[in-house]
Amino acid sequence: MNLPMSWNEWAAHDGVALAARVAKGELTAAELAAQAVAGIARVDPALSGVVEIFEDAVADPATDGTALDGPFAGLPFLMKDLGPTMRGRLQEMGSLIMRGNRATADTFLTSKMRAAGLNLIGRTTTPEFGVCSSAENPAVYVTRNPWNTDYTTCGSSAGSAAMVAAGAVPIAHATDGGGSIRIPAGVNGNIGLKVSRGVFSLSPHLSDLSGLVSIQGCQSRTVRDTAAFVDACRGPAPGEFMPFWSSPEPYTRMIARDPGRLKIALSHQWGDYRATPHIAAELEKVGRFLEGLGHHVDYALPDMNYREAFAAQTTCYISNFAVVIGNMLAARGLTQPPADLIEPVNVRIWEAGRHMSFADRARMQAVFNSTSRGFGAFFEEWDIILTPITALPTPKVGTTEYLTISDNPSVLDWFGNLWRNFAFTPLANLCGIPAISLPLATHEHGLPLGIQAIGKQASDGLLLQLAAQIERSIGGKWNAGRKPGVHVTANLNGG
Repeated sequence: MNLPMSWNEWAAHDGVALAARVAKGELTAAELAAQAVAGIARVDPALSGVVEIFEDAVADPATDGTALDGPFAGLPFLMKDLGPTMRGRLQEMGSLIMRGNRATADTFLTSKMRAAGLNLIGRTTTPEFGVCSSAENPAVYVTRNPWNTDYTTCGSSAGSAAMVAAGAVPIAHATDGGGSIRIPAGVNGNIGLKVSRGVFSLSPHLSDLSGLVSIQGCQSRTVRDTAAFVDACRGPAPGEFMPFWSSPEPYTRMIARDPGRLKIALSHQWGDYRATPHIAAELEKVGRFLEGLGHHVDYALPDMNYREAFAAQTTCYISNFAVVIGNMLAARGLTQPPADLIEPVNVRIWEAGRHMSFADRARMQAVFNSTSRGFGAFFEEWDIILTPITALPTPKVGTTEYLTISDNPSVLDWFGNLWRNFAFTPLANLCGIPAISLPLATHEHGLPLGIQAIGKQASDGLLLQLAAQIERSIGGKWNAGRKPGVHVTANLNGG
């Protein structure tokens, strides 16, 4: 196949740059789609990150109403197989019970993506219902880390993270209910922003209030791609349950300016959960780097009951996912989850959550409120909280303790074990505040380690400004300029 670009040239372009070349007439959207699919073919045999390619959207980027005159000009874009639906396309959510589940309509955010000129060319892997930390069930698929395929991508935006890191596409869809944008971004060397509540619509199935913790977004390799995605796709559907807010100027313009001098608080222990000494040292290195950019950096932490906060977050997940699973069972005329079609921890989540009462949820929401107030008071004095993305090293493939195929009989113990590694991301979801993972550090085993910046409600633009300042100061060389071993530019299988 004759492709319009070499792989080195393709990998050197971000999404904004590719869209600009299409707008100038130097490339076509169809050529971009063909190159992306060829890139997926190069890397996916080693990674197993893509569930399906939509051949009609590749052949004709205007399929399904993609606005080729939108800001992304037909840029190829992969959709996580969870969350926004695409009319007529399968959405199987990483689950055997959802095999053959075909959407009847686009969700509102899907229509926003199409209007932005994103060509939705396929769907990527996720753990079952997005519950656990890796897309790793041998009966469905096992998604691997492009930096070292013995390790997981983490999740739940597993396949999207792998494809962006491996250079197949510059940007891809992701979702985040407790870290599922930021954790795989941190583990795979990408940029991952979880926006504040009131930015991306969950219409028509949920709202930012009824969903509480779930947020839409993307994985990217440049700050401006993430900024452009938010600018183009944000906004409410008619009848939102809460007011949506807007930025006083587009983020793509805001990121051209450095932020003022910021007060940045480092922390690597939240309640019972503490980062390893190596990870804590990596965080401190980044803090010193930010001091060199002129920011005030010190150790500080919001004053609140972390144990209560994590318990409330666990209650939220159990009750939310129990309802999701219960609705799937009801739609199929089932009263019990089939053990051969739903993974064991998800069965136990359903059992633990199906009888949770309104009083249980009210107690949970009271802790959400007090936790949010604790963060709010902290942000009266500080601008940013800086943490590692994970407290422990990236797990190897086959580490079942974090997976929903685990045989752990206790749902509460399973979640507690999850928090021991992924302690620093979920409370931003609880509070509805923005957080971004940036590829600034390295684990002892050589894999990327994301560093997370958290801000107050609606300070998304400030986080992007800080990220852009860092990006400029390192000459755009995230991950210290390294690329993963499985990458479109690598000589894979002699190709």
